[in-house]
Amino acid sequence: MGTVITLDEAKRIREQAKRDGRRIVFTNGCFDVLHRGHVEYLSEARALGQILMVGLNSDRSVQALKGPGRPVSHEYDRAAVLVALACVDHVLIFDELTPTCCIETLVPDVLVKGGDWTVEKIVGREIVEAHGGQVVSIQSSVPTYSSSAVLERSRVGQDWQKESAQPPGFPTHAEALKLVTKSLADSAQTKHDVARTLGDGLVQAAKTVVTALHKGNKILLCGNGGSAADAQHIAAELVGRFQADRVGLPGLALTTDTSTLTSVGNDYGFLTVFARQIQALAAPGDVLIAISTSGHSENVVRGVAAAAQQKVFSIGFLGKGGGQIAELVNLPLVVPGSDTARIQEAHITMGHILCEFVDLVYGADHTSGE
Repeated sequence: MGTVITLDEAKRIREQAKRDGRRIVFTNGCFDVLHRGHVEYLSEARALGQILMVGLNSDRSVQALKGPGRPVSHEYDRAAVLVALACVDHVLIFDELTPTCCIETLVPDVLVKGGDWTVEKIVGREIVEAHGGQVVSIQSSVPTYSSSAVLERSRVGQDWQKESAQPPGFPTHAEALKLVTKSLADSAQTKHDVARTLGDGLVQAAKTVVTALHKGNKILLCGNGGSAADAQHIAAELVGRFQADRVGLPGLALTTDTSTLTSVGNDYGFLTVFARQIQALAAPGDVLIAISTSGHSENVVRGVAAAAQQKVFSIGFLGKGGGQIAELVNLPLVVPGSDTARIQEAHITMGHILCEFVDLVYGADHTSGE
């Protein structure tokens, strides 16, 4: 562990180091909030010689340089942290704004500053170079680190915590925890109900999807709002991957082509946006997964009707009794309950279950043509 020394003591150490042929490295700074960038920089500085002396700006000096509110830590606390570093041999505290006096007294063999200082601008450069010494600017591996930046992030975080501590109308912490627990419990109960009532249906849906893919057909998906997002999510799991590494598989969400959606919507009306795409893109043997929490979305209803005309097998991810769509699809999977959020959470779980079956069949070396 290093020591905190006076300038006179530093001078004696310097003289002894000369007699012993040991190189003195000197650097300086405020080191108000010690961070990773400081530690790496000081370690690199120490590697340039045998003794590392750190000039530490006093509290008065830091305040003059940084302004009110600085330093955050007292000079003796900052010094104690520095000397605890294995790379630091000695720390001397100085009152001036610059370390010129220290450098004139010590004339170190190596003068070091961080990469934000060019060699030409390092205070004391002329003194050291005039005596044959070396002046080095060390580039940090984490250039965005600085005490000021760390303090600013901390201040912003504290301000945010104060502002968000208790927003108007927000429940107490105990009430908030009850809401969280109830929402998760309700979601879990809905999924238990799905397992109890839709297990056979999900197995049949999985067989239908895997069979279609095996024959070279594609999976089409449609829905509105959150159901549109689920359609895109499931399609992405097929084209990309779910959990297993496998070939990409044809999954197409009819909710993503904005040019088609807006042109069809403008020319023929929004109610036809899915039916028109199914007429254009679907082929006999394809599968349509129609997603609607209410079961009454008219554009989905028309999409299912178009699928029937194209000899496309339709699966309904539905809720709230299934609505009109339950009567039209080949395989209605109606989530028990009436809470839209809980139904949507069950729908994406059901989609993941289908993807899980796809993963079981389409292993790493399986191809759709086999």
